[in-house]
Amino acid sequence: MAIPGARPTMRDVAHHARVATKTVSRVVNDEPGVRPQMAERVRQSIAALGYRRNDSARVLRRGQTASIGLIMEDIGDPFYAAFSRAVEDVAARHDALLITGSSDEDPERERMLALAFCARRVDGLIVIPASRDHTYLRPEIAAGCPVVFADRPPHLIEADTVLTDNAGGARLGVSHLIACGHQRIGFVGDDARIYTAAQRHRGYLDALAAAGLPPPAAGSVAMAHPSQEGISRALRRMLTGPAPVTAVFCGNNRVAALVLREVRERALSIALVSFDDLELADLLAPPLTVVAQNTTELGRVAADMLFRRIGGHQGPPERVELPASLVVR
Repeated sequence: MAIPGARPTMRDVAHHARVATKTVSRVVNDEPGVRPQMAERVRQSIAALGYRRNDSARVLRRGQTASIGLIMEDIGDPFYAAFSRAVEDVAARHDALLITGSSDEDPERERMLALAFCARRVDGLIVIPASRDHTYLRPEIAAGCPVVFADRPPHLIEADTVLTDNAGGARLGVSHLIACGHQRIGFVGDDARIYTAAQRHRGYLDALAAAGLPPPAAGSVAMAHPSQEGISRALRRMLTGPAPVTAVFCGNNRVAALVLREVRERALSIALVSFDDLELADLLAPPLTVVAQNTTELGRVAADMLFRRIGGHQGPPERVELPASLVVR
Protein backbone atom coordinates (compact mmCIF):
# COMPACT_ATOMS: atom_id res chain seq x y z
CA MET A 1 0.00 0.00 0.00
CA ALA A 2 1.26 3.49 -0.82
CA ILE A 3 2.50 5.58 2.11
CA PRO A 4 0.46 8.83 2.42
CA GLY A 5 2.44 11.74 0.99
CA ALA A 6 4.99 9.46 -0.72
CA ARG A 7 5.37 9.26 -4.48
CA PRO A 8 3.47 6.17 -5.75
CA THR A 9 5.62 3.36 -7.14
CA MET A 10 4.98 0.83 -9.87
CA ARG A 11 4.46 -1.75 -7.11
CA ASP A 12 1.73 0.46 -5.60
CA VAL A 13 -0.03 0.60 -8.98
CA ALA A 14 0.22 -3.18 -9.32
CA HIS A 15 -1.32 -3.67 -5.85
CA HIS A 16 -4.13 -1.19 -6.62
CA ALA A 17 -4.91 -2.80 -10.00
CA ARG A 18 -4.46 -6.36 -8.68
CA VAL A 19 -1.91 -7.27 -11.34
CA ALA A 20 1.78 -8.16 -11.49
CA THR A 21 4.37 -5.38 -11.45
CA LYS A 22 5.60 -6.57 -14.86
CA THR A 23 2.11 -5.95 -16.25
CA VAL A 24 2.24 -2.35 -15.03
CA SER A 25 5.69 -1.95 -16.61
CA ARG A 26 4.38 -3.16 -19.97
CA VAL A 27 1.46 -0.73 -19.88
CA VAL A 28 3.64 2.22 -18.82
CA ASN A 29 6.19 1.50 -21.58
CA ASP A 30 3.61 0.70 -24.29
CA GLU A 31 4.83 -2.88 -24.62
CA PRO A 32 2.61 -5.64 -26.06
CA GLY A 33 1.27 -8.63 -24.18
CA VAL A 34 -1.41 -7.09 -21.95
CA ARG A 35 -5.12 -7.74 -22.51
CA PRO A 36 -7.06 -4.51 -23.25
CA GLN A 37 -9.32 -4.85 -20.18
CA MET A 38 -6.33 -5.37 -17.89
CA ALA A 39 -4.42 -2.47 -19.50
CA GLU A 40 -7.39 -0.19 -18.90
CA ARG A 41 -7.53 -1.27 -15.24
CA VAL A 42 -3.84 -0.41 -14.88
CA ARG A 43 -4.37 3.01 -16.48
CA GLN A 44 -7.23 3.73 -14.11
CA SER A 45 -5.00 2.85 -11.15
CA ILE A 46 -2.22 5.07 -12.51
CA ALA A 47 -4.69 7.97 -12.71
CA ALA A 48 -6.15 7.26 -9.27
CA LEU A 49 -2.75 7.14 -7.56
CA GLY A 50 -1.10 9.90 -9.59
CA TYR A 51 1.77 7.61 -10.60
CA ARG A 52 4.57 9.02 -12.78
CA ARG A 53 7.24 6.96 -14.49
CA ASN A 54 10.70 7.14 -12.91
CA ASP A 55 12.82 8.40 -15.80
CA SER A 56 15.98 8.23 -13.67
CA ALA A 57 15.62 4.46 -13.63
CA ARG A 58 15.06 4.54 -17.37
CA VAL A 59 18.36 6.41 -17.84
CA LEU A 60 20.25 3.81 -15.80
CA ARG A 61 18.60 0.93 -17.61
CA ARG A 62 18.77 2.14 -21.22
CA GLY A 63 21.46 4.82 -21.10
CA GLN A 64 18.94 7.35 -22.46
CA THR A 65 17.64 10.57 -20.88
CA ALA A 66 14.40 10.88 -22.91
CA SER A 67 15.49 14.35 -24.01
CA ILE A 68 16.77 15.95 -27.21
CA GLY A 69 18.48 19.27 -27.87
CA LEU A 70 17.55 21.86 -30.50
CA ILE A 71 19.86 24.74 -31.46
CA MET A 72 18.40 27.56 -33.56
CA GLU A 73 19.37 31.11 -34.47
CA ASP A 74 16.61 32.82 -32.45
CA ILE A 75 13.53 31.16 -30.97
CA GLY A 76 11.79 34.56 -31.04
CA ASP A 77 11.68 34.46 -34.85
CA PRO A 78 8.29 33.12 -36.13
CA PHE A 79 10.07 30.67 -38.45
CA TYR A 80 12.05 29.12 -35.62
CA ALA A 81 9.07 29.15 -33.26
CA ALA A 82 7.03 27.09 -35.74
CA PHE A 83 9.98 24.78 -36.37
CA SER A 84 10.51 24.26 -32.64
CA ARG A 85 6.84 23.46 -32.05
CA ALA A 86 6.90 20.80 -34.79
CA VAL A 87 9.99 19.17 -33.23
CA GLU A 88 8.38 19.33 -29.79
CA ASP A 89 5.24 17.55 -31.07
CA VAL A 90 7.34 14.67 -32.42
CA ALA A 91 9.37 14.52 -29.20
CA ALA A 92 6.16 14.31 -27.17
CA ARG A 93 5.06 11.27 -29.18
CA HIS A 94 8.32 9.63 -28.10
CA ASP A 95 7.86 10.66 -24.45
CA ALA A 96 10.90 12.92 -24.73
CA LEU A 97 11.57 16.45 -23.55
CA LEU A 98 12.87 19.16 -25.88
CA ILE A 99 15.64 21.49 -24.69
CA THR A 100 16.25 24.53 -26.89
CA GLY A 101 18.97 27.15 -27.23
CA SER A 102 19.53 30.19 -29.47
CA SER A 103 22.89 30.55 -31.20
CA ASP A 104 22.30 34.17 -32.30
CA GLU A 105 24.13 33.21 -35.52
CA ASP A 106 27.33 32.94 -33.45
CA PRO A 107 29.46 29.85 -34.30
CA GLU A 108 31.11 29.77 -30.87
CA ARG A 109 27.76 29.98 -29.09
CA GLU A 110 26.45 27.15 -31.27
CA ARG A 111 29.45 25.01 -30.31
CA MET A 112 29.07 25.85 -26.62
CA LEU A 113 25.35 24.94 -26.63
CA ALA A 114 25.89 21.71 -28.55
CA LEU A 115 28.62 20.48 -26.22
CA ALA A 116 26.64 21.56 -23.15
CA PHE A 117 23.62 19.57 -24.33
CA CYS A 118 25.83 16.55 -25.01
CA ALA A 119 27.41 16.86 -21.55
CA ARG A 120 23.89 16.62 -20.14
CA ARG A 121 23.47 13.39 -22.10
CA VAL A 122 20.66 14.36 -24.45
CA ASP A 123 19.76 11.43 -26.69
CA GLY A 124 20.31 13.47 -29.86
CA LEU A 125 20.66 16.94 -31.36
CA ILE A 126 18.94 18.96 -34.07
CA VAL A 127 21.09 21.89 -35.22
CA ILE A 128 20.27 24.83 -37.46
CA PRO A 129 23.91 25.68 -38.01
CA ALA A 130 25.76 28.95 -37.71
CA SER A 131 29.25 27.42 -37.73
CA ARG A 132 31.28 26.59 -40.84
CA ASP A 133 33.16 23.80 -39.08
CA HIS A 134 31.22 21.01 -37.38
CA THR A 135 34.13 18.66 -36.81
CA TYR A 136 33.77 19.42 -33.09
CA LEU A 137 30.71 17.13 -33.16
CA ARG A 138 32.57 14.06 -34.45
CA PRO A 139 33.51 12.76 -30.97
CA GLU A 140 29.91 13.24 -29.77
CA ILE A 141 28.49 11.38 -32.77
CA ALA A 142 31.07 8.60 -32.31
CA ALA A 143 30.02 8.37 -28.65
CA GLY A 144 26.44 7.65 -29.72
CA CYS A 145 24.74 11.06 -29.87
CA PRO A 146 23.10 11.36 -33.32
CA VAL A 147 22.88 14.80 -34.91
CA VAL A 148 20.47 16.05 -37.59
CA PHE A 149 21.02 19.37 -39.36
CA ALA A 150 18.05 21.40 -40.56
CA ASP A 151 17.47 24.43 -42.80
CA ARG A 152 21.21 24.55 -43.65
CA PRO A 153 23.71 21.75 -44.29
CA PRO A 154 26.63 20.91 -41.97
CA HIS A 155 30.21 21.84 -42.81
CA LEU A 156 33.15 19.42 -42.94
CA ILE A 157 31.13 16.43 -41.66
CA GLU A 158 28.48 14.14 -43.14
CA ALA A 159 25.19 13.92 -41.24
CA ASP A 160 21.44 13.63 -41.77
CA THR A 161 20.12 16.90 -43.21
CA VAL A 162 16.70 18.30 -44.12
CA LEU A 163 16.47 21.48 -46.21
CA THR A 164 14.03 23.59 -48.17
CA ASP A 165 14.67 24.04 -51.90
CA ASN A 166 15.71 27.66 -51.44
CA ALA A 167 17.02 28.23 -54.96
CA GLY A 168 13.92 26.67 -56.51
CA GLY A 169 11.63 28.73 -54.31
CA ALA A 170 13.40 31.97 -55.21
CA ARG A 171 13.12 31.07 -58.91
CA LEU A 172 9.35 30.72 -58.43
CA GLY A 173 9.05 34.15 -56.80
CA VAL A 174 11.22 36.02 -59.30
CA SER A 175 9.61 34.24 -62.26
CA HIS A 176 6.23 35.44 -60.97
CA LEU A 177 7.46 39.05 -61.03
CA ILE A 178 8.80 38.55 -64.56
CA ALA A 179 5.46 37.08 -65.66
CA CYS A 180 3.79 40.23 -64.28
CA GLY A 181 5.89 42.31 -66.70
CA HIS A 182 8.84 43.34 -64.52
CA GLN A 183 12.31 43.22 -66.08
CA ARG A 184 14.32 45.33 -63.64
CA ILE A 185 14.06 43.40 -60.38
CA GLY A 186 16.15 44.07 -57.29
CA PHE A 187 17.18 41.55 -54.64
CA VAL A 188 17.47 42.34 -50.93
CA GLY A 189 18.75 39.42 -48.88
CA ASP A 190 20.49 38.45 -45.68
CA ASP A 191 24.27 38.04 -45.24
CA ALA A 192 25.66 36.22 -48.29
CA ARG A 193 27.66 33.90 -46.00
CA ILE A 194 24.42 32.32 -44.81
CA TYR A 195 23.55 29.21 -46.84
CA THR A 196 19.86 30.05 -47.31
CA ALA A 197 20.63 33.65 -48.36
CA ALA A 198 23.18 32.50 -50.93
CA GLN A 199 20.83 29.85 -52.34
CA ARG A 200 17.98 32.33 -52.71
CA HIS A 201 20.27 34.79 -54.46
CA ARG A 202 21.27 31.98 -56.83
CA GLY A 203 17.60 31.27 -57.58
CA TYR A 204 17.05 34.97 -58.31
CA LEU A 205 19.91 35.02 -60.83
CA ASP A 206 18.71 31.74 -62.39
CA ALA A 207 15.22 33.16 -62.95
CA LEU A 208 16.62 36.26 -64.69
CA ALA A 209 18.84 34.14 -66.92
CA ALA A 210 16.02 31.70 -67.77
CA ALA A 211 13.88 34.63 -68.92
CA GLY A 212 16.69 35.98 -71.11
CA LEU A 213 17.12 39.07 -68.96
CA PRO A 214 20.56 40.63 -68.38
CA PRO A 215 22.33 40.23 -65.04
CA PRO A 216 21.20 42.76 -62.42
CA ALA A 217 22.70 46.23 -62.68
CA ALA A 218 25.18 47.44 -60.09
CA GLY A 219 23.31 48.49 -57.00
CA SER A 220 20.31 46.23 -57.68
CA VAL A 221 21.47 43.59 -55.19
CA ALA A 222 21.95 44.13 -51.45
CA MET A 223 23.01 41.31 -49.11
CA ALA A 224 23.80 42.08 -45.47
CA HIS A 225 22.43 41.47 -42.00
CA PRO A 226 19.06 43.28 -42.21
CA SER A 227 18.63 46.67 -40.53
CA GLN A 228 16.26 49.52 -41.26
CA GLU A 229 19.14 51.85 -42.13
CA GLY A 230 20.71 49.30 -44.48
CA ILE A 231 17.39 48.57 -46.21
CA SER A 232 16.77 52.29 -46.66
CA ARG A 233 20.15 52.79 -48.33
CA ALA A 234 19.66 49.73 -50.55
CA LEU A 235 16.24 50.86 -51.80
CA ARG A 236 17.53 54.37 -52.41
CA ARG A 237 20.25 52.94 -54.69
CA MET A 238 17.82 50.67 -56.50
CA LEU A 239 15.23 53.38 -57.14
CA THR A 240 17.56 56.08 -58.45
CA GLY A 241 19.63 56.32 -61.60
CA PRO A 242 18.73 55.85 -65.26
CA ALA A 243 17.19 52.37 -64.83
CA PRO A 244 15.46 52.07 -61.44
CA VAL A 245 14.00 48.73 -60.44
CA THR A 246 10.23 48.27 -60.63
CA ALA A 247 10.13 45.26 -58.29
CA VAL A 248 12.08 43.76 -55.41
CA PHE A 249 12.44 40.16 -54.28
CA CYS A 250 13.00 39.96 -50.50
CA GLY A 251 15.22 37.11 -49.31
CA ASN A 252 13.34 36.43 -46.05
CA ASN A 253 10.43 37.72 -43.98
CA ARG A 254 12.60 39.92 -41.74
CA VAL A 255 13.95 41.70 -44.81
CA ALA A 256 10.40 41.97 -46.21
CA ALA A 257 9.09 43.58 -43.00
CA LEU A 258 11.81 46.25 -43.16
CA VAL A 259 11.22 46.84 -46.88
CA LEU A 260 7.46 47.18 -46.30
CA ARG A 261 8.07 49.78 -43.59
CA GLU A 262 10.31 51.76 -45.93
CA VAL A 263 7.80 51.51 -48.79
CA ARG A 264 5.00 52.82 -46.56
CA GLU A 265 6.99 55.65 -45.00
CA ARG A 266 8.32 56.87 -48.37
CA ALA A 267 5.09 56.11 -50.31
CA LEU A 268 7.07 54.10 -52.85
CA SER A 269 5.39 52.46 -55.82
CA ILE A 270 7.12 49.11 -56.21
CA ALA A 271 6.10 45.46 -56.54
CA LEU A 272 7.27 43.06 -53.82
CA VAL A 273 7.55 39.30 -53.36
CA SER A 274 9.03 37.74 -50.21
CA PHE A 275 10.64 34.41 -49.43
CA ASP A 276 8.87 33.25 -46.23
CA ASP A 277 5.38 34.30 -45.27
CA LEU A 278 4.59 37.13 -42.87
CA GLU A 279 1.81 37.23 -40.33
CA LEU A 280 -1.12 39.27 -41.75
CA ALA A 281 0.57 39.45 -45.18
CA ASP A 282 -2.80 38.69 -46.75
CA LEU A 283 -4.30 41.79 -45.08
CA LEU A 284 -1.79 44.26 -46.51
CA ALA A 285 -2.91 46.65 -49.24
CA PRO A 286 -2.07 45.24 -51.68
CA PRO A 287 -1.63 41.74 -50.17
CA LEU A 288 1.92 40.37 -50.28
CA THR A 289 2.75 37.44 -52.56
CA VAL A 290 5.22 35.07 -50.89
CA VAL A 291 7.30 31.96 -51.43
CA ALA A 292 6.26 29.76 -48.52
CA GLN A 293 8.28 26.94 -47.05
CA ASN A 294 6.56 24.30 -44.95
CA THR A 295 8.26 25.04 -41.65
CA THR A 296 6.17 22.52 -39.74
CA GLU A 297 7.09 19.75 -42.17
CA LEU A 298 10.75 20.78 -41.97
CA GLY A 299 10.69 20.36 -38.19
CA ARG A 300 8.70 17.13 -38.31
CA VAL A 301 11.02 15.49 -40.84
CA ALA A 302 14.13 16.55 -38.89
CA ALA A 303 12.71 15.16 -35.64
CA ASP A 304 11.60 11.91 -37.28
CA MET A 305 15.10 11.46 -38.73
CA LEU A 306 16.63 12.02 -35.30
CA PHE A 307 14.37 9.56 -33.46
CA ARG A 308 15.01 6.97 -36.17
CA ARG A 309 18.74 7.30 -35.38
CA ILE A 310 18.07 7.18 -31.65
CA GLY A 311 16.09 4.00 -32.28
CA GLY A 312 19.14 2.33 -33.83
CA HIS A 313 19.03 3.13 -37.56
CA GLN A 314 22.57 2.69 -38.92
CA GLY A 315 22.22 3.64 -42.60
CA PRO A 316 24.33 6.27 -44.38
CA PRO A 317 23.54 9.98 -43.82
CA GLU A 318 20.36 11.11 -45.57
CA ARG A 319 19.62 14.43 -47.24
CA VAL A 320 16.00 15.49 -47.74
CA GLU A 321 15.03 18.63 -49.67
CA LEU A 322 11.44 19.88 -49.32
CA PRO A 323 9.79 22.03 -52.00
CA ALA A 324 8.71 25.65 -51.49
CA SER A 325 5.45 26.95 -52.93
CA LEU A 326 4.34 30.25 -54.43
CA VAL A 327 1.37 31.88 -52.67
CA VAL A 328 -0.01 34.51 -55.07
CA ARG A 329 -2.02 37.29 -53.46
